[in-house]
Amino acid sequence: MKLVIVESPAKAKTIGKYLGADYKVDASRGHIWDLPDKTMGIDFDKNYEPSLEARSPEQKETIERLKKEVAKAEQVYLATDPDREGEAISYHLQCALGLNPNEKNRIMFNEISRKAVNAAIQNPDYINKGLVDAQQARRVLDRLVGYTLSPVLCKKIRNKLSAGRVQSAALRIIVDREKEIQKFKPEEYWTVSASLEKPSKKPQFSVSLTEKDGKKIKIKNKEQCDAALQTLNGNDYIVSAVKKSVTQTKPQPPFITSTMQQDAVNKLRMSSATAMSVAQQLYEGIDIPGMGHVALVTYIRTDSVRVSNDAIVQAREHIAKRYGGEYLPSKPNFYATKKQAQDAHEAIRPINLDLTPESLKDKINRNQYALYKLIYERFLASQATNATFNSVSVAVACGNYTLTATGKTQLFDGFLAIYAEQKNKDKDEEGETNTVLPPLEVGDKLNLVKLNSEQRFTKPPARYTEASIIKAMEEKGIGRPSTYASIMQTLYKREYITKDGKSLVSSNLGIQVTEYLEQYFAEVVDIKFTAEMEDRLDAIEDNGEPWYEVVDSFYKPMLKEVDTAMHGRKIALQEEVSDVICDKCGSHMIIRMGRYGKYLACSNYPNCSNIKSLKEKEPPKVTDVVCEVCGSRMLERQGKFGKYLACSNYPQCRNTKPITETVAKCPKCGKDVVKRVSRKGTIFYGCTGYPNCDFVSWDVPTGKLCPKCGTHLIFKTSKGAKVVRCSNKDCDYDGGESES
Repeated sequence: MKLVIVESPAKAKTIGKYLGADYKVDASRGHIWDLPDKTMGIDFDKNYEPSLEARSPEQKETIERLKKEVAKAEQVYLATDPDREGEAISYHLQCALGLNPNEKNRIMFNEISRKAVNAAIQNPDYINKGLVDAQQARRVLDRLVGYTLSPVLCKKIRNKLSAGRVQSAALRIIVDREKEIQKFKPEEYWTVSASLEKPSKKPQFSVSLTEKDGKKIKIKNKEQCDAALQTLNGNDYIVSAVKKSVTQTKPQPPFITSTMQQDAVNKLRMSSATAMSVAQQLYEGIDIPGMGHVALVTYIRTDSVRVSNDAIVQAREHIAKRYGGEYLPSKPNFYATKKQAQDAHEAIRPINLDLTPESLKDKINRNQYALYKLIYERFLASQATNATFNSVSVAVACGNYTLTATGKTQLFDGFLAIYAEQKNKDKDEEGETNTVLPPLEVGDKLNLVKLNSEQRFTKPPARYTEASIIKAMEEKGIGRPSTYASIMQTLYKREYITKDGKSLVSSNLGIQVTEYLEQYFAEVVDIKFTAEMEDRLDAIEDNGEPWYEVVDSFYKPMLKEVDTAMHGRKIALQEEVSDVICDKCGSHMIIRMGRYGKYLACSNYPNCSNIKSLKEKEPPKVTDVVCEVCGSRMLERQGKFGKYLACSNYPQCRNTKPITETVAKCPKCGKDVVKRVSRKGTIFYGCTGYPNCDFVSWDVPTGKLCPKCGTHLIFKTSKGAKVVRCSNKDCDYDGGESES
């Protein structure tokens, strides 16, 4: 019997499918050894040697179980993840299980497929000590920073605070943006535009004022605006320049870890932590009815956009078959990986393109389906042709002013037919828009339909979102893609940041911790220094520099700073006192920041631990609807899944009913179709004639039937427009754009 050891039971289950009866696959359930929980666990007299141990009874049981399996095995393979973390787990398994370090027992694969697993079994290798040292250096350095600086923060600011080598640098980025916003002073400016038409030619179109006397102009006040309007009202509008061109937009490369997290946050509204958890499930394998345990994507911790030649060939065949030859470029698309990337693994891609998202929609859960669809379509689109647009730029002269407009018409959708890019919803500050233009030539005289002017004020820089902070961390070179999600979780947990919608807001506590670290531990929150340290840690595996020397060069200078900080003054937290009086002890309540936003806490804590919501709930709205049970008026209340009606005679009467929104007439019986919410919170559209009529739609129905197949028609959104489609996926009826 041959033994293969992986980290997780799910991964073991998937690999077990591809190996014969001669193999047994078992799981270590992650790290079997780690640093102790409550002590530093580092021997400073032995070059920072870590004291690794099994920290739980479960880990000890796992080691003993695996030892028994090893004793019975003729050959042992260590098949943990193909990265530093996985290499360290394999090394610890080798040590704990008494495996021969001079034997080739390490196997790796980028995807969990039959071909990849069997190829790895045929080509085992030695454990890469450089990777192990690089991971150990990171683990030790992060422990030293956390266990050295966190007590300083707890003593000088307040309990239950923490600092970290990457965490504190990431926090500083968010805090610096918050300070920019706080210092920002809006400046007035005005936009001026004109609605014009070419005689006997449609459509009307809008041009924006951009130049005066051949130079760019920004109108700063009403006086300048009025002067421009006076000129624009009294002069002819003549087309002075027309520039026509065909432009192309290239597809994006397949996902790496950071871009996958960004799109999951932006498009799927997942947190980065959820995205990584779901991606791990797709990589390790999922139980799929009729198929067993199947892995769907390649390894999900990567910063390389490279893909295998086999995958490119499969993608090109799939595009040609499904979309047609016009969507296939003459040569494969190749993408350059960033210089600082490790390039150890392929980009994130589906393993088997025949397993389309549509074929799995009802067989995997909603998050798994959504993320798999994102990965699948992004990869496929990366090998498709460019999208092509007809672009027109026009300049219109009026007196000594110039007004401009741009028009862009899609000629060929190319890769956009597979994967639509995220559109920026923010309107351009200068008022530039994409306009539909009539045929225009230089010298054409245009009619003025209407002049428009609007007072505006410059906006502060936008707060970071989870997606944009991940992008910023990647660009600045701090942290690594696999750590971004855990960094965000720590910042929430410590109450350093909170969410306002999608925006990340640094709390007063987060600002004060950052300012304190800047004062005493400047290098810890210095973005450039943190990035350079990342590069040094990465280089340990390549240049052979002893890992403990890298740690020593950082830790010893920090010790001197700790001594200075401990002799410094204690920081008084600046808490915002409200005018709300505590209803338990009479003290003023203070505004604090929690994970889910601001709340009120009694200033007399710990003698009084009263807390309450900062926002008082508005009284429920009394409606004209009469309760059919007791005759009282119904109240409009807010519940978990939206608004609903509840009897005002509660608790004597507990009658409730949904607030129905009629969307169409039922195509089966003619009664109203209303928007409903299932017990799980899923929105659907059902006929009010139920149970006599069983009409249900998961998309907004139009109330009409398809002229081709007789199935009901639905509204869909395509490229920003509302269109009519058939609800039957096998029907190609296209009803075009909706007028509603």
